[in-house]
Amino acid sequence: MEFKDKTIVCKDCGKEFVFTTGEQEFYKEKGFTNEPVRCKECRYAKRNSSNDRR
Repeated sequence: MEFKDKTIVCKDCGKEFVFTTGEQEFYKEKGFTNEPVRCKECRYAKRNSSNDRR
C-alpha cells in the first residue's frame, strides 16, 4: 500500500495539518486504525491538561 500525505482539519482548533507518509507508516506499524483528529499543538495541550488533573 502506497501512502500519500493527507491534509486533515483539527477537530479542536480548525487548523489544517499534514498527516505525512512517515506518520501513516508509523500508525500502520503500531496497529493504529484511526487517523489523528488533532494537530500537534492541540494533542500536546490535551495531554498536558489531562496530566494536570492527576
